Amino acid sequence: MSDSVSSASSARPVDVSERLPLLDVLRGFALWGVFVSNSFAWFSGRVLMPREQAQALAAPPLEAAVSTLYHFFVNQKFVTLFAFLFGLGFSIQLKRAEGRGASVVPVYSRRLLVLLGIGVVHLTVLWAGDVLSTYALLGFALLLFRDRSDRTLWVWVGLSVVVVPLVVPALLHFGPILIHGAQAAADAAKATEAMEAQTRGRLLLGLKSDSLWTTQAANAHFLQYMLPTLKRLLWMIFILGRFLLGLLAGRHLLLQDVDRHRAWHRKLLGWGLVLGVLGNGTGAVVQHLRLAGLLDPSKAHWMFTLSAIQEVGYLGLAASYVAAFALLFQKERWRRWLGVLAPVGRMALTNYLLQTVVSLCLYDGWGLGLVGKLPPSQCVALTMAVFVLQIPFSHGWLSRFRFGPAEWLWRSLTYGKRQPMRLELKPSPTGVPGVR
Repeated sequence: MSDSVSSASSARPVDVSERLPLLDVLRGFALWGVFVSNSFAWFSGRVLMPREQAQALAAPPLEAAVSTLYHFFVNQKFVTLFAFLFGLGFSIQLKRAEGRGASVVPVYSRRLLVLLGIGVVHLTVLWAGDVLSTYALLGFALLLFRDRSDRTLWVWVGLSVVVVPLVVPALLHFGPILIHGAQAAADAAKATEAMEAQTRGRLLLGLKSDSLWTTQAANAHFLQYMLPTLKRLLWMIFILGRFLLGLLAGRHLLLQDVDRHRAWHRKLLGWGLVLGVLGNGTGAVVQHLRLAGLLDPSKAHWMFTLSAIQEVGYLGLAASYVAAFALLFQKERWRRWLGVLAPVGRMALTNYLLQTVVSLCLYDGWGLGLVGKLPPSQCVALTMAVFVLQIPFSHGWLSRFRFGPAEWLWRSLTYGKRQPMRLELKPSPTGVPGVR
């Protein structure tokens, strides 16, 4: 057996003592934001409702304020953060494989295949909004960048963050006008919008049904419509760009050695806030003008630039969140407070899947049937209550077990053998049993 093969076979899951607490905390924080986003937009049915119905629920001053805060501080920021952490995690695994003198490809490929399987089940059996399958597929693309230079990675990040969000919307807006004329292009856009609204309405109707079978059939139909769309392809390109930013950060130990990068984090915090406020502020102003009837997107030809502006805003605020957590985590008091989220982050896969199951029970017609009924404030409050319960659940579980249930399954299938689950107790120097 060659050295490379023997090194690969010695690969194992990371022990608790080898984990980076800051990354677990950030992952727990990101999971909270993703849950709020999924509940606010999808589980509650908000993006599936007719525009007038959604606006009516958000019309009272409190609801309007909650919606504004959500779109400014939460929407797309935590998906960005989660994708960044996925890329950074790959970078760490790559360095550990190199330390063993092995290739990261075999183990990481098996890891992605298992994640893809879990994601496909989640996507088809539970919820069409699954991200696990997308992350797994893009993870294989990430392997292609492992030996590329920083310059190459930055070029691809630029394509993802600036070029694609500018060029593609411009082509989609001006192309039909140049080919078919302004009126024909406007009619086609309205027809497409009507078809999308009909598809969303059909899913909402299915989710309101008290039949689980009807709900799943509606989910499957929506999945067939959603998967082949250009919007999903663009979203995957955006996600890949965030993966690459995480890979770059991992290469330069940005979060593994925060103390050495304090000055860099302070700059990132400042510039991230500036770009975040400008990008998200622009989006908020445009949305306000549209709701007030002062802006017609079909006639405002500059609107194709909005996607790129918002992308910069999403990345800016997400970057400021990372920098703020990194700097605060260096202070003992803040480390204790923020550390409450670490077990949630260690069980991110389990908690993500659990959030879906609980949300379906709360919102779908065969459960409590809250879909399409809750205003923004109540939706956020309900989501916060569920997440707060996940914190002691995660602490309690990890006080007895090495991994969350889904993480244990993921690791066992990846390494081809059943992983030890229960923590072993050992005597401590004080005579009180400790955990190993």
